[in-house]
Amino acid sequence: MPSSAQIARTSAAVSATVRPGFGKDLADLMPIRQRMLVMVTTFARLRYGEVTALRRIDIDLARGTVSVRQAFTEVRGQGMVLGPPKSRAGLRTVALPGALVAQLADHLADFVSPEPTALVFTGPKGAPIRRSNFNPLVGWLEAVEAIGAPGLHFHDLRHTGNTLAAATGVSTRDLMARMGHDSMNAAIIYQHATREADHVIADALDAGMRALREAATKATRSPDEGNRRGFESTR
Repeated sequence: MPSSAQIARTSAAVSATVRPGFGKDLADLMPIRQRMLVMVTTFARLRYGEVTALRRIDIDLARGTVSVRQAFTEVRGQGMVLGPPKSRAGLRTVALPGALVAQLADHLADFVSPEPTALVFTGPKGAPIRRSNFNPLVGWLEAVEAIGAPGLHFHDLRHTGNTLAAATGVSTRDLMARMGHDSMNAAIIYQHATREADHVIADALDAGMRALREAATKATRSPDEGNRRGFESTR
C-alpha cells in the first residue's frame, strides 16, 4: 500500500492544477509548436519520454487515440536513445478528450512531416527535445509562475491527468492500464489523492459552472430588459 507521504506528495503536485482550463492556460503560454505537447501530456497521462517519442503513425484522429509504442531515454554520452516504454504495461493506447482531437489535427498539419514515422513533437529544427533543454526552450519557469503554480514540474502534468482520471471513479485496473503501470500501488496513490483533492476539484468545477451560467445569462438578456432596468434606475 502507498504511504501517507506518497499520497501527500501527489496531492501537493496537483493542488494548484485541478481547476477548469488549467491545461489550456499553461499551453497558451508555450511557444505554439509546444502547446499540444503540454495538452497531450496532461490529458493522455504520458511520461516525457513517451510523449516526445510519439510519431504520426501513433495518432489515430478518427478514433481519437494515441498509442504508446516507444519512448526516449536520455543516456549520458549518447543523448536521446529510443527504446521500449518503461514496462510492458507502458505499451498502451489512450483515448483523448474529443475537444483535443481537432487541435491535435491542426498541430499535425502545421508542424509534422507527412511521413508515418515523423515525430509529433520536436524542437524548432525538427529534432527530439532533450528533457534538459525543454524548460529554457519554452520558458517553463516563467509560465508556471504566471498561472499561479510556481515550482510545478513537467512530470506534474501526468500527476494531474492521473488524478483527474481517478476522479471519474474508474476501477483501479482501468486506471492502471491508462497510466501504463504494472503495479496497483501507483493507481491507489492517485485514488487516495483524488479523495484528498475532492473539495478542491468540486470548488473549481463550481466556480467554472457559475462563470458559464453568468455568461449565458448576460448573453441571453434582451436589450429591452437592459433598457428597462436603465430607465428604472433613473426614476
